[in-house]
Amino acid sequence: MDKSHSSNEWSIRSLIPENHPRRESLIIREKVVEGLLEGYVAPQGLIAHGRGECFDYLIGEKTQDFAIKAMEAGIASMLLAKHPVISVNGNMAALVPNEIVKLAEVTNSKIEVNLFYRTVERERKIAEILKRAGAKEVLGVEEDASATIPELFSERRRVSPRGIYIADVVLLGLEDGDRTEALVKMGKKVIAIDLNPLSRTAMTASITIVDNIIRAFPKMIEIAEKMREKKREELEEIVKQYDNKKILAEALNFIAKRLTQLSFDL
Repeated sequence: MDKSHSSNEWSIRSLIPENHPRRESLIIREKVVEGLLEGYVAPQGLIAHGRGECFDYLIGEKTQDFAIKAMEAGIASMLLAKHPVISVNGNMAALVPNEIVKLAEVTNSKIEVNLFYRTVERERKIAEILKRAGAKEVLGVEEDASATIPELFSERRRVSPRGIYIADVVLLGLEDGDRTEALVKMGKKVIAIDLNPLSRTAMTASITIVDNIIRAFPKMIEIAEKMREKKREELEEIVKQYDNKKILAEALNFIAKRLTQLSFDL
């Protein structure tokens, strides 16, 4: 971990009592706020984080089996891909920069900055954070974002011709549904990390990991380190057997049953 990120995290931890029941959640929240104050997280990113935190409560703030199944299919897809890319926004850079770089290394993926509320300053700052975390190259910054995703009209349409534009598999988190849909229409396999199983991103993606990115990235690294030893045929079978609608149904059923049980326990 880079020294500045470690120092900032220590500062945040020192402000929150060790015995606070929501300590870890508050630390994560403060990281996003810090990203806002440093200028690379958009104000709207705080709203997105809060919405995700709500859904995290619903799944028990734990990585559930349906998420593991999706992670395995996602990692298999990345390992099979010719041009896998991890798309990064401000919240991801604030929460899992080191893990993004590590997963990219293990899966031989490129890293690209892609933002809805896009400014050159935010692009540069996110790229700097990722490079401090060990990234050798970060795409999608300034003039590198010279290609365009068809039928998409937000700033997210601008992508690197060496990255997302030619990617066959794209891993993204904390996403808006428009770009997910547009990428799928381009024939790309989209792996989305989204705590809301009802979002358009979750419903449109090829593979949806219903989990918190702070748990998902470390677990995906662990899975990737094991799965890269598998034969290509084994990876292909994992992808072939995967059904995203079934996984989303499992997530919704889990939430429904959990809430019913909680209501009985009151």
